[in-house]
Amino acid sequence: MVAKMTEGTPEQACIPEEMTFDVIILGSGLAGSVTGTILAKHGAKVLLVDAAAHPRFAIGESMTPQLVEWIHILSERHGIPELKSLASVQASTRDIGPTFGTKAHFGFLKHETGKEPDPRQATQLALPKIFHQNSHLFRQDSDAFMFHVALTYGCTPRQNWRATEVDFDDDGVTVTGKSAAPGAGPEQYRAKYLVDASGFRSPLADKFDLRDQPARFKHHSRSMFTHYVGVKRFDDVSGHPKKLRPPADWHTGTMHHLIERGWFWIIPFDNHDKSRNPLCSVGLTIDERTYPKPKDLTPEQEFQLFLDKYPAVKRQFDGATRVREWVSTDRLQYSSKQTVGDRWCLMSHAAGFLDPLFSRGLSNTMEVVDALTSRLVAALRDGDFSAERFQYVERVEQGLLQYNDELVNSSFISFSHFRLWNAVFRVWGSFITPGTMRLTRARLKHVRDGREEHFDELEQVAHPGLWWPQSDTFKRLLEATAETCEKYEAGALSGDEAADIVFGLLKESPVVNPVFGWKDEEKRFIYPSVATMARFLYWASVQAPQEVNSVGREFLLGILKAGTRVRKLL
Repeated sequence: MVAKMTEGTPEQACIPEEMTFDVIILGSGLAGSVTGTILAKHGAKVLLVDAAAHPRFAIGESMTPQLVEWIHILSERHGIPELKSLASVQASTRDIGPTFGTKAHFGFLKHETGKEPDPRQATQLALPKIFHQNSHLFRQDSDAFMFHVALTYGCTPRQNWRATEVDFDDDGVTVTGKSAAPGAGPEQYRAKYLVDASGFRSPLADKFDLRDQPARFKHHSRSMFTHYVGVKRFDDVSGHPKKLRPPADWHTGTMHHLIERGWFWIIPFDNHDKSRNPLCSVGLTIDERTYPKPKDLTPEQEFQLFLDKYPAVKRQFDGATRVREWVSTDRLQYSSKQTVGDRWCLMSHAAGFLDPLFSRGLSNTMEVVDALTSRLVAALRDGDFSAERFQYVERVEQGLLQYNDELVNSSFISFSHFRLWNAVFRVWGSFITPGTMRLTRARLKHVRDGREEHFDELEQVAHPGLWWPQSDTFKRLLEATAETCEKYEAGALSGDEAADIVFGLLKESPVVNPVFGWKDEEKRFIYPSVATMARFLYWASVQAPQEVNSVGREFLLGILKAGTRVRKLL
């Protein structure tokens, strides 16, 4: 499908120069503001518009190691040091404010209706020290910060300005909109290219009828979320003996309370000594087929009914107070038939969305920012804005959604059977380290010699959007896991039979790291120490098969040649 352009009108030709730009970006969240900053740094004239204004509430607060690396890559590639203020809890606290939490782990605990959770039905991936810089982003502050950075680099802002019409012609795009100010009339802006980073209510998706109906994903979920004060530390209310608790306190990371086809998230911002933010992000994401959205309950009432079912979770909320109105959604999943066209791009959450499980949203966003801006900077130089030039952006956006669908759908299925969840948890966890190392390797090579080709090589992969995109073996492992979970869902396999298959796949896979404990079913808490990281780097660079070895060897070499002491990084 190719979205066609309309011919320009005489009125469009008369738009004054001060209303004419190189690029118009719809949406000034992190996707729009980072994109605008990069383009402005390269000399583009950018209009950054938004129907709302900063500061504002947003979710997507939990960071991942790959997100941290994408932030460093964008900063290094384009010479934007301010981006690094988002890359660690230390930097965010120093440069933005004491409102950010720390993230030392991804933690998961299974719950059953009316019962106390079994501490033996828990898994946790604690991040090694090299990744401890991950944070819980306080989005109203992080997003406002990057919006203001975009303005310092030269972007022109229009807040509280809603685009109402988008018209393309052979020479560019005209965007018509209106300010929210009383009495304001319609205004028109002109540009060579349009980036739609507005999210679900995308004007471009509406104009070109780009949404799949229904969304093509297997996964189903809806969500409700807000911020609270006074949420108790789960470590204080779990009632679990210390010897059965994970090595990292639950409160120091992102807590996932798993229920039948759903999960609560608990994301504290007050979990380190420099934070002055008492808020906690709280959400519940559930399969809307299992739990149809009630018409006779408020979100507050529905959330309370879920708390009543799970006593240990409910204890966390004893005495807690909600500070914002609930946001309650219908089905979260949406997808687009096409994400790039001549002179336009649906970026990240304007293109589609799956689920917040595993905190993939911002990592996906920054990967798309990298792919789009590198091409758009070149297009502004030579005037070629054809869809063909941006086909890799399309491939990576669609791939990120497709592969996440396989993983998240498998996870929701497995929540009902702990052994199967324990196996799926390992499939997810096993790709994080090599997926991050390939990014770090490219960045360190660029630090060493400044050659752009190191970043271009990240795109020369067989499976764009897969978190370890050059690995055929990992792709097969993910797909086999998804097939097994779907057979369990259909009743063709028991939970234990399905778990046995996935554990067998993990044990037999030559690319799954054996050092951390991913192959050991009994090791539910993965907590890589300095010594463990050293053993892993030896395995990855010397003993592992080629798929891992090529990453591990060059990663270690990159660290050494960049003049960084390995022990300090670990």
